[in-house]
This record gives sequence, C-alpha cells and structure tokens, in this order.
Amino acid sequence: MHHWFTHDILDAGRLPLFLFFIGFIVGFACTRVSVRLIRAEKSWWFGNVSTGATHVHHMVFGVVLSLVSGVSIVAVSVTGSQTTLSVLACFFGIGAALVLDEFALIFYLRDVYWAEEGRASIDAVWAALGATGMVLLGFRPLELFQLSGLSPDDGWGEVAITVALAAVSLLLAAIVLAKGKIWTGLIGIFAWPLLLVGALRLARPGSPWARWRYTHRPRRMERAMSRERRLRRPLIRAKIYLQDLMAGRPDVPHAISEAESVLDEVVHAAPPPPGSAVTPSAGTVGVASTASSISARRGRSGTMVGLPFEGDAAASRSMQSVPPSGEPHD
Repeated sequence: MHHWFTHDILDAGRLPLFLFFIGFIVGFACTRVSVRLIRAEKSWWFGNVSTGATHVHHMVFGVVLSLVSGVSIVAVSVTGSQTTLSVLACFFGIGAALVLDEFALIFYLRDVYWAEEGRASIDAVWAALGATGMVLLGFRPLELFQLSGLSPDDGWGEVAITVALAAVSLLLAAIVLAKGKIWTGLIGIFAWPLLLVGALRLARPGSPWARWRYTHRPRRMERAMSRERRLRRPLIRAKIYLQDLMAGRPDVPHAISEAESVLDEVVHAAPPPPGSAVTPSAGTVGVASTASSISARRGRSGTMVGLPFEGDAAASRSMQSVPPSGEPHD
C-alpha cells in the first residue's frame, strides 16, 4: 500500500487528484449522514439552514466552495506548491459532493431529494466517483486516440481524423448515458468499443432516451422493460437472499417471490414528455394494443399498463380485463 501510494500517487503527481477523491467521498458521506439526522429530527443535531422563510439547500454551500477553491486552484496552478494544490483540491472535492448530492434538484428544477427522481443524484455521484477513480488509477479518457500526443508537426489529415474519432466517441458516450447506462458510458470513455455496444442496444426503460424515443413505440418499450427485469432479477434475488442469510433465515423461495415485488417497484417505464399524447402503435388492435400502451399516470410500479411478465399471473389477468375502448387502466 505504501509503495503504491508513493509510486502511483506522489511520484506520479496525482496527490491533488487523490485528495479531491478523498474530499469528495468524505463530503458526500457526511452530507448524507447529516440530512438523515435532520430528517429524523434529532434534538442533538443542527437543523436546516434557512434565511427567513427560504430553505438554503446544501448545494448552495457546495457552489460557493467549488467556486472559491476552483478559482484558487487556477490562481496558484503555476507558482503554487503541490501541497497547496492538494489542499485546495480537497476542498473542491467537498464542494463538488455537496452540489452533486442535489443534482436531481438541479436537473428537475424542484425539490425531489427524497422522491424517486432523487436517485439521479446518487447516479451522478457514482458517475463522478467512477470517472475520478479510473483517472486516479492511471486510465485516460479517449487514450486510444492519443489526443495529448498531437503536435503542430502532425499533418492536418491525421489531426482531423483523430479529433473526429474522439468527437464521435464523446457523442456515443452521451447517447449511452442518455440511455441510462451510467457505467457503460463511463468505462466506455476509457474503452471505446463499449460505447458502440451501449449505443446500439436498447435503452433502460426509465432513461431519458426511453422517454424521448420509446413512449410512442410500445413494442420497443415492452422489450426494454422485459430486458431490464431479466437482467436485474438475478441481482435482486441474490441481494434478498443475502439479507435473509444475515438475518439467520436464508430462504430461496422467499428470495425468488420477493424479487418480483421488488422488480415491480424499481422497474418502470419513463413517463411521456409533457404535452405529448401516447397512442397505440400502428397495426395493433384490441387488447394487444391497449396492453402495450404506456400509462401517462405513474402508479405504484410505474410499469407499462397490463404488461405481462413470466410468472406474473395478476398482470396476465389484468390484460384479459382491459376494456376494448383502449383507455389505460390502473
């Protein structure tokens, strides 16, 4: 451990990045603990910060801290010591954690911290941690294209091809992230073939891409929902079994049955964009058309209305009871 820290961190000049990483983790962990204690209304813990009747979100402090430390880093980047840069980088990491912990509020422009949409903040934090961790380990984004190796002596054709390939990779990364595949997009920046695979495959049903592209394509949304459940089912079953094992009562049948209930909770279709009407796909009539349509009203599971899954008898019965008028039901 000492050799790794000395060789890969200190000697490689990555101490500022390392302390940014540590500051980010500590800042996020402390923030989450603090907000949970505030929500629990513990008398021995300080409460929310307010100015008059206005609640001051902790991302405000994060913006200020990131701005001050970021400007300071730029100011001392040439003449400052590595120790100074490292301390400032640590504060920058803390500020970034405070901001990304409320990323969902920035994205949705409303307070969804404890709502389901608030999971976007967790995704943003994991994305930042993953990208920083990979750079800290020595990986470089788009390293295959050797952008850092370009020089004025290179031919214009070589430079143009390299920059174009890098731009295409960034575009593919944006598509993959829009499809809800956070880790594929992040790792793909360092290993670009993954970006091509992620961009060509189906989007996750709750992703922005699915909201924009699948709400009027019920068959594709149905495939995305089915695939999401199929991929997540083994992981959720294993998680439930481990929880039962830790509780002293491992039960495989319970893990299998409970996993379906959890899937109903966490796997749902993205709601249609505001102002858009969802209509059945062409060529589908009767029950099949209605069963494949997507409800604009998100219920408990938020899934496609009447979408049947293997072993889901209740969903199958609901399909059979769909009225021929084509109206969605809950």
